[in-house]
Amino acid sequence: MILKPAKSLKGELTVPGDKSISHRSVMFGAIANGCTEVTHFLEGADCLSTISCFQNMGISIENTAGRIIIHGKGLHGLRRPDAALDVGNSGTTARLLSGILAGQPFSTVLTGDASIQKRPMGRIMKPLREMGADVQGLHGNDCAPFQINGGSLHGIRYLSPVASAQVKSCVLLAGLYADSPTSVTEPALSRNHTELMLTSFGADLASRDTSVTIQPNPHLHGQAIDVPGDISSAAYFIAAGLLVPNAQILIRNVGINPTRDGILRAAQAMHANIEKLNIHETSGEPVCDLLVTSSSLCATTIAGDLIPALIDEIPILAVMAAFAKGTTVIRDAAELKVKESDRIASIVTNLKAMGADITATEDGMVIHGGRTLHYAEIDPCMDHRIAMAFAVAALCAQGGAKIRDAECVTISYPQFYRDLHALVDK
Repeated sequence: MILKPAKSLKGELTVPGDKSISHRSVMFGAIANGCTEVTHFLEGADCLSTISCFQNMGISIENTAGRIIIHGKGLHGLRRPDAALDVGNSGTTARLLSGILAGQPFSTVLTGDASIQKRPMGRIMKPLREMGADVQGLHGNDCAPFQINGGSLHGIRYLSPVASAQVKSCVLLAGLYADSPTSVTEPALSRNHTELMLTSFGADLASRDTSVTIQPNPHLHGQAIDVPGDISSAAYFIAAGLLVPNAQILIRNVGINPTRDGILRAAQAMHANIEKLNIHETSGEPVCDLLVTSSSLCATTIAGDLIPALIDEIPILAVMAAFAKGTTVIRDAAELKVKESDRIASIVTNLKAMGADITATEDGMVIHGGRTLHYAEIDPCMDHRIAMAFAVAALCAQGGAKIRDAECVTISYPQFYRDLHALVDK
């Protein structure tokens, strides 16, 4: 796909539902009693993989006029699937589902696409084994495909070496099936959608600082969930509105959970003109409209406890930094190497191809901003977030850019290019 430079962007849009919350609504609804009805569900490929996995374990899930209805069967209502569960490209599905499967009285194999089979699963296998689950990689490594022989679990106190919502959620979900309380402590607080949503379903959780403890065997009950717009999807339009001249974009109904709003804090540090309007709550999550106006950005440092709150937004932040005045440093982000692609390498390679002054480091990158970027052919390495970030870069580069394998955005935002094109001031 070839994208041309934009002279201006005007208009408003509503981005798709939050990916993390959409995944969890299906998972928690399936193990709750009664119906869970979900509106504004993200119908991207990853979340559809979650639906498919639970359907293959006997859960009836309807998709009617944009509403997802999950007919839950309780904590112990899942049945053994007839074949391996295929999570596609979804790390969230693989890791969170593993926690639930660890407590089931049957064996299951989890597999996925070529990308998933390279991503590290040892980070969830270790705590699940400590809890008593038998988890084994079928290729002799700690990657998919792997088999989980579920059964009797015991509670643990787990000190996670990484601040990861997927690891934390996996252990907490296994804790639902344990014989005593289970706690997880992280080095920094990761996104807390699991804690908020499980509590609304009836689980007993207590959080303090970077630790959370869950009590076993709760009675979970179905909920009505209105999924807020995904701030990770909104990030590309935030950046576009800041970088393209004479732009003003209103992004409606965006989730601004403080464990996810790092993009807004980083943009504020870069002197971005972003206004929060209509702040309210939706299904226990803070939400607002964001009014974004063209801005002259300056460099900043992105590091430390801020990283877990914006780890998925670093590709688009790197693009913003390439156009900003001064030198931006991104560090403490080694996690980028084990995403859908090695995002440090993908970002650096593609920005260099466009003429940016950028250097990779072991855990991030250094970007000397202010150079004029030019046309290049972008290889996103089949990574949706790289493709969308460089689509925004194309709007501001001389000659635009060509995005190879542009359709990879269907993982999280099937209508991304349509929504972007609609904002271009004709």
